[in-house]
Amino acid sequence: MIVVTRLNATRFAINADLIERIQENPDTVVFMVNGAKYVVTETMEEIIALVAGHRARVVSLARNYEQPQPSVPPLTHR
Repeated sequence: MIVVTRLNATRFAINADLIERIQENPDTVVFMVNGAKYVVTETMEEIIALVAGHRARVVSLARNYEQPQPSVPPLTHR
């Protein structure tokens, strides 16, 4: 999720993976894959940087994630 600001100064989070496109003319409009669109105060470059930072954090967390090892019962001899 990235946090952006509406023109009335309220902040909200959007799923960066669901952004279809961003348009600037002169206001910045974020178009989502579900058809929703949001007019925000951030520039296109700022949103792109937010998305890049979000994805970098996801990759970093994935690299540092230790997969839990399944517990295996000890072998017993009969």
